[in-house]
Order: sequence, then C-alpha cells, then structure tokens
Amino acid sequence: MASWFRRSPDDAGAIRLYGALVAQARAAAFYRDYGVPDSLDGRYEMLALHMVLALRGLKRQGERDRASSLAQALFDAMFADMDRSLREIGVGDLSVGPRVKEMARGLYGRIAAYEAGIADDGDALEQALARNVYGTVAAPPRPTLAALAAYVRAAAARLDAVPARELAAATLPWPVIPPLEASASGTQAPGAVPAVG
Repeated sequence: MASWFRRSPDDAGAIRLYGALVAQARAAAFYRDYGVPDSLDGRYEMLALHMVLALRGLKRQGERDRASSLAQALFDAMFADMDRSLREIGVGDLSVGPRVKEMARGLYGRIAAYEAGIADDGDALEQALARNVYGTVAAPPRPTLAALAAYVRAAAARLDAVPARELAAATLPWPVIPPLEASASGTQAPGAVPAVG
C-alpha cells in the first residue's frame, strides 16, 4: 500500500531539475547587472525563461516517451510550487486557482515566443525578452538585451545536447552569464559568452 504513494523516477527527476532551474533563474547577475526586476514578476519571468529552455531541450530529444513524461512532471512541479508560493504570500484560496491557470497560459505564450526567437536570426528573441522579462519596467539598452539573448542561445544549445535521461540527474551545463562591460561612451556592451567545462 505504501508503494501507491511512492514518487515515480520522473517525478523525482523533475523535482531535481526544477530545483536546478530555480537556482539558475535566481542568479544574482540577472538582477544586479541586467536590470531584471527583483520582484515576483521578475523572478517568475526568469524562471519561465529557464523552464522554456528545459522544456525545449526535452522536446528535441529522441527518447520521446521519457522526455514527454519528464516534461509533464516538470510542468506539474513548477505549478505546484506556484500554488504553494501564492498561498504563502497570502493570496486567498479562491484566487489561487485562477492565478495559477493564468501563469500556465502565460508560460505557453512564452514557449512559443522564445522558441521562435531562438530559431530567428534577427532580433525576435531580444523583442520577446524585452516584452516579457522587462514587461513591468523600462526595457534596458539594446546591448543588454543582446547579451541576455546570447546567454539564452548558448543555454539552449547546451541543454539540447543533454540526453533526457541525464537532464534530471546531472548538473546542468549552463553557460557563463555574459558580463556587461561599460564602454567609453558610458553604454553597456555585451561580453563574449565564455565556455564552461
């Protein structure tokens, strides 16, 4: 009977993967250097961005059944956490469900926008980042958006290369967050995306 309540390997893996996404989404450089608002909205946007990267990596895997199961478990882990977080900050029980559904719809929209942006050679990714990550504040200078887009593209390439069976178990190969360097004119220019490992 106790086995009924045992988590599946995908549930346990999704929780580990979700924890890794949360940790990366909270990296101080995003808020300190890139001007991402350190607010509920800003933190949600960075988590959503990293969720998109992980879900995209899983979708591109050859192990379709395992990847699909892990993707669903990861989605469930995120929104269970959103539910819990809303309750902890005092959102009333009757409002939690609709808020979580709104967040889920928002994630689907971000998946479409970021995937299209990653595939595009133009500035679609920068536009999507400006619209979503900086949606509650003034968009940062273009070089900052370009640097964040460079990080996103590098992270997407790295996660695409990790097999589904390893994605939830291994330390994720995040790229270094590109440093922003002040130029002589006082504007910020993106640094290169250094390799890791």
